[in-house]
Amino acid sequence: MGDAMNGNHESDGLQRFVSSHLEVSVTDQADVVLAIAVSEEYARVDEQLLISVAGRQLAVERQGALHFVNNVEPGLLLIDYMATVIGTVGPAAAHPHDAFQYMRPTRYCESDRLGPHARAEFAGLKGADLLHGVSSWVGSNITYVAGSSRPIDGAVATLLGREGVCRDFAHLTATLLRANGVAARVVSVYAPGLSPMDFHLVAEALVDGAWYVVDPTCLAPRSSMIRIGHGADATDIAFLTTLRGAVELNYMSVTAFTNTLLDRDDVTVLTQLR
Repeated sequence: MGDAMNGNHESDGLQRFVSSHLEVSVTDQADVVLAIAVSEEYARVDEQLLISVAGRQLAVERQGALHFVNNVEPGLLLIDYMATVIGTVGPAAAHPHDAFQYMRPTRYCESDRLGPHARAEFAGLKGADLLHGVSSWVGSNITYVAGSSRPIDGAVATLLGREGVCRDFAHLTATLLRANGVAARVVSVYAPGLSPMDFHLVAEALVDGAWYVVDPTCLAPRSSMIRIGHGADATDIAFLTTLRGAVELNYMSVTAFTNTLLDRDDVTVLTQLR
């Protein structure tokens, strides 16, 4: 993987260091897709993605935020990614179709089913007040419990069960915002300060033509997060997707840290991924 020097602001001196290691058992020849590399918008140095089975390096094809690995033979698949992110980037640009694409209900963000509840709960709130209101409500009413949700659970299941992990918090947040007329999407990030460390999912809301991060888990400062990818829900940005064959994730570790002290995060302040 080559270095990229696109749209960065090196003068701020910020460096962020990320890595991930996955060990995957392949029991039937497989095609897999990875979403573990930081977004191409960042300036990256020392970036590497190494993928092997039985000591043999495999070919990888990158398409945007995704890496495709095809015809993986049975065995232990080892995946190692690392990168140093230099500086920050400008705020994510909104495109004309975003309001349409990220307003619709999806498999995991059932904004049509939760519409009446969402509109009644946040009646009269708009803009930054709505984002803060939804973030505070989800953070106060949903308990973060590791392993508490199933891969098939969406926002409705999270609302009823009143517990979940970051994916569930992000889905419910995006759902409540969409039901109140705000385009919202789900974002996968590396999150310095997160504990326990893992890939992290947050929501982003479109307000006055700009995307702002909403993370009711409050597990890491939003200002230090590094975008991996975004989509309508987690199905668009899963860190490992199997297109063909049979695989099982055995082990995963993630690291993310910065060369500066982490900021304290005030959830009432509009914040963008940089």
